[in-house]
Amino acid sequence: MSKENKVRIYNRLFFKLYINYAVMLLVTAVLICLIFMKLYMDMTMERSLEELENQAQVVSEITQEYIISGKVNAFKNDIGRLEMVNDWDIWIVSNPMAANPMSYEMETSNTYEDFKAIPELSEYVELLDTTFNGQPVRREKYFDQIDERETIAVAYPIKINNEVVGTVIVKQPFEGQPEIVSNSLYLIVLSSVVALGISFIIVIIFATELSLPISRMRVTALELAAGNYKIKTGINRNDEIGDLAKTVDILSEKLLENEIERQKLDQMRLDFFANVSHELRTPITVIRAYAETLADGVVQDPGTVEQYYNRMLTECKSMERLVGDLLTLSKMQNPDFAIEKEPVNVRQIFDDIIRSAGAIAKKKNISIELVNDDPVLMMLGDYDRLRQMFMVILDNAIKFSEENKTVHINLSKSDKIIVSIKDEGIGIAPADLENIFEKFYKSNLRQNESGTGLGLAIAKQIALKHDGKIEVYSTPGEGTEFIFYFPPYELEAQ
Repeated sequence: MSKENKVRIYNRLFFKLYINYAVMLLVTAVLICLIFMKLYMDMTMERSLEELENQAQVVSEITQEYIISGKVNAFKNDIGRLEMVNDWDIWIVSNPMAANPMSYEMETSNTYEDFKAIPELSEYVELLDTTFNGQPVRREKYFDQIDERETIAVAYPIKINNEVVGTVIVKQPFEGQPEIVSNSLYLIVLSSVVALGISFIIVIIFATELSLPISRMRVTALELAAGNYKIKTGINRNDEIGDLAKTVDILSEKLLENEIERQKLDQMRLDFFANVSHELRTPITVIRAYAETLADGVVQDPGTVEQYYNRMLTECKSMERLVGDLLTLSKMQNPDFAIEKEPVNVRQIFDDIIRSAGAIAKKKNISIELVNDDPVLMMLGDYDRLRQMFMVILDNAIKFSEENKTVHINLSKSDKIIVSIKDEGIGIAPADLENIFEKFYKSNLRQNESGTGLGLAIAKQIALKHDGKIEVYSTPGEGTEFIFYFPPYELEAQ
């Protein structure tokens, strides 16, 4: 492979697939990590606050019982054990605004006035004021200036006879969560690395399934560009790549067909030039020979001189007819050549050509019978071209018929206009039947000696220009029938 066909690694399909897949995987992992941390922190915070609020309510109920019983020492001992066991800070604060506030002896921390006076405690004043109004309060994670650590707190009112006589504040350190998050991030990163490794293998397999058929199609395309139209991709898949491969194979088949057709056309062109050269060589040779004889004065007899001139004139007419037929055939075979069509009566055409062919038929005592029940058979066409076409067939029918025979012409109409010209002549051999419409094709019969071999080729092209079709049936020794089919004018008008 040349340097121009080499592809850099970052331009290869595998590299692009892997990069896209890896970026997608990493983005997904980061999103999952962020969502996980957010959900984990929110759920952990909510659960911790709910548990702490339940405990604060229990402490509030226990405090109510001790207020009623008045056992201050026992109360403080129980609160101390709760703090020790659960790693809590429990503050019992009396409500100075109550009509019957709880005893200040039961307070386990500073008084309300201390909270308001001490800067480190002032941030809890809002909690106290809210609970003094009878509402429990939660405080999510914050930095406690006293303990100097992340903390959560819940304040719960203490009620006696529906009066808030104090408040319970339960604080709990909210630590250990960063370690959990860090461990989770580690697991997510590790799983992402493993996933990238696995994805590398998956992408190799996936890219191979894509790149191999694409490379094979590329090689096929290069072979097609080099002229090897027999090559095929050999890919059989039921997906878009398979469809593309089938399209390349179809292209290969079409190019092969076009190449074969081109070769045929080239051969036809060579044959055409060879045939034209052959057809022109004989009359030119004859004319030159007679002209040189006359110019050299070899022939002096007036009768012989006149005979030479007549032969030269005959050969010139033959060449003129050949050139005219070639020009006509060239026009007919040109796809851009359009015939000017007008409504034409087929019966009128045959009345015309029968009169013209009558003199030829009379020499051989051949009769021409026309069968037609409808005097008007209209079609769209060029009168002169149609007359030329039918005249070629009728002339051949007379030429290849023995004396005292009949040529039968039948005109009819169904969904098509049908023209049948049948002779009782020598017929056409099966080997020749499939070639009679080829240019310059002539059998070895003596009747073809004066022909150019272009008449039937011209007739076929005229029929095609009129959207017609020709069928030929022949039996050697019995005769030949040409059948024409043309669309009628009434159908075209509809």
